[in-house]
Amino acid sequence: MVADESFSMNDYINDLNDGLAQLHGVLLGEPMAAAKVRITILGFSDDVQARLTMADLRHENELPQLVARGGTRYGKVFEDLCARIPADVASLKGQGFVVHRPAVFFLSDGQPTDGGGWRKIRDQLVDQNVTKAAPNIIACGIGDVKPQTMLDVATKQEYAFVSTGSDLGAEIAKFCAALTKSIVKSGRTVGSAQPELVVERPQNFKMAIDVV
Repeated sequence: MVADESFSMNDYINDLNDGLAQLHGVLLGEPMAAAKVRITILGFSDDVQARLTMADLRHENELPQLVARGGTRYGKVFEDLCARIPADVASLKGQGFVVHRPAVFFLSDGQPTDGGGWRKIRDQLVDQNVTKAAPNIIACGIGDVKPQTMLDVATKQEYAFVSTGSDLGAEIAKFCAALTKSIVKSGRTVGSAQPELVVERPQNFKMAIDVV
C-alpha cells in the first residue's frame, strides 16, 4: 500500500491509521488468507518512508503510524517501487516462496507537486520488459485529485477510482474497507487452481473513467 502523507492529509491521517488497524484485525481473523500475503506500507510526501516492509500480519502486534508531512511527490513513489519490488520478489523467491504479481494500492488526496515527470518512471515500473515483476496498480483518489491522474497511475481503467463524497475521513474509511476485502479475497485464491487479484471498488467511489 502506498499512502499520501502530505500536509493536506493532516486532518485525516488518524482515519487512515484507524482503517489500517481494522485491516490488521480482519487479517488476524483470516489466518489462511493472511499467510498468503506479505504487506508493505509506504508513506510518501517529499520522500518515501517504509512504515512496514513485507510483513506477515499474523506476526505483527500493531501497525506503525502514518504521519502527515511535506508535499505530494509522485515521482518519489515510482522511483522507490522500481527498486523495491524487484528486490522484494527476489528475497521472497530466495526463501522458497512462489510469488504472484505484486499489487500496489495507491491512495492520494492531491495532485502531484513534482510536475509530470513521474509518468515516465511509472511507465518503466509497469513495463514487464523493464521490470519483470511489474505490479498491478490500483489507484484511488480523494479530495482534490483529478480523475485523469488516477487513470494515469493505475495499470487498468477498471483499477482507477475517485471518491464522490466531501467527507474525506469517511472516504478513507471506505478505501480501507475495500483494501481489506481485496487482500482477503485475493489471499484466499492463492494456492487454488485460479489465483487472481480481486479488486473491490470502495463504496460510493466511481470509476475514474466515468468522471473524466
